[in-house]
Amino acid sequence: MSPAEAAAGGMPMEMTFWGMFWGAHMVVKLVMLGLLAASLWSWAIIVNKFMLISSVEKSMDRFEDQFWSGNSLEELYDALSTRPTSGMATLFVAAMREWKRSFTNAASAFMGLQARIEKVLDVSIAREVERLESQLLVLASVASAGPFIGLFGTVWGIMSSFRSIAMSKNTSLAVVAPGIAEALFATAIGLFAAIPALIFYNILSGRVARSQARMESFADEFSSILSRQIDQHVAAERGRAA
Repeated sequence: MSPAEAAAGGMPMEMTFWGMFWGAHMVVKLVMLGLLAASLWSWAIIVNKFMLISSVEKSMDRFEDQFWSGNSLEELYDALSTRPTSGMATLFVAAMREWKRSFTNAASAFMGLQARIEKVLDVSIAREVERLESQLLVLASVASAGPFIGLFGTVWGIMSSFRSIAMSKNTSLAVVAPGIAEALFATAIGLFAAIPALIFYNILSGRVARSQARMESFADEFSSILSRQIDQHVAAERGRAA
């Protein structure tokens, strides 16, 4: 029974969240349940992404301290290559692996080594950013679609209420208000799901962008370091050949 029909029949309407949900039309109930599920999914993504990005940021801080501490690149590579890495450490291990692979091949492997290292760094950055950005699109979708889905539930609920009012032929406020309230409840749930999703999507996207900028800056610096070592090695090889 709709709120308008209950009010017209003299039945008391329970104007609580649960009462408004229970008195809503089935379509409106499905909209509300879908929005609540989307909100829970969004919060799960938010918590997971905050933990992941914070872990990556701390990992990059630790790696920068190790990298600029003056220890040799070989020692740092041996320490990092045996355990899972993230952020800058992943870039470092990937580039050093390509660097060491060139020493195991013929001398001609140094031809184009700089370009291969830069390509490896670019691919590693893309993979790390993709891992950080995964599921953020869900937050953007909830933020953009949530209010409209809630509005759809509201429009459907209002239409249902007006049909019930027409059937009861009673236009008093006691009949109209409960139906309008439960219909607007769908829009409220849509905003409840969309607003946090939008806020945290912007926050998390900003942190991902900052992490990406840090990795790109490190990639440029490390590529320059390896480029100087390549030039020194090639010069030494030419000196021995002469």
